[in-house]
Amino acid sequence: MKILELKDLEREEGYIYYRRNFSALAILEIPGSTLEAPVEFCIETSPLGEKSIELNINNNINYPLLPVKKALKEYILLQDTEGKLP
Repeated sequence: MKILELKDLEREEGYIYYRRNFSALAILEIPGSTLEAPVEFCIETSPLGEKSIELNINNNINYPLLPVKKALKEYILLQDTEGKLP
């Protein structure tokens, strides 16, 4: 399984500077097909600089959720580290 991209990525404005809320359409490549799933996630930075991600997939996909969530969290952290998230 591979995460291809986060399409239509939008950041929701908030007043808490250490929490950033996003919504997007995740494009997933699984064996045999490509899936699209709407996702919402929040990146929260702790006082020590550690980032945690809360992830919500808004669609039932025909694939186990645990590996999908793990791959999405890794992809989101990589995108954030590279500065590609708004």
